[in-house]
Amino acid sequence: MALLEIKTAGDPVLKQICAPVEKIDKRFRNFLDDMYETMKSSDGVGIAAPQVGVLLRVCVVDVDGKNRYDMINPVITFREGSAVDNEGCLSCPNLFGDVERAEKIRVEYTNRFGKKKSLDADGLLARCIQHELDHLDGKLFIDIAKNITKGRRKNDEA
Repeated sequence: MALLEIKTAGDPVLKQICAPVEKIDKRFRNFLDDMYETMKSSDGVGIAAPQVGVLLRVCVVDVDGKNRYDMINPVITFREGSAVDNEGCLSCPNLFGDVERAEKIRVEYTNRFGKKKSLDADGLLARCIQHELDHLDGKLFIDIAKNITKGRRKNDEA
């Protein structure tokens, strides 16, 4: 596996809309593994393909270190509630801000083996999925965040 270069805010690739994934093969699954390794080595909980310069509708999410989700062509089909929480992003180093997102979601996607899946999520998992899917549409959290600060997340202890 290889660590990939994470694109940062200002790179035009992060503002583009991604194309659907057409083919899932061994090479593509290796790419998913590289994305996962890149995310983990950067202490992230999610990463989307445009963050590593690839304009495809795919993201990898693992908020608890136990449940990895490789989401290919994901679509949110249900949203409920609203919650504001502090977010950061691997593509916006040392920037944090409050973002309003749905509290609960249902996302439909294809997994790394071509199987259609549906996942009901809430809390951090729902927030992370929504954040990563924004990347697939060329949006960064700093485009919608309030109270953007540099340094630590406001919920982190000094």
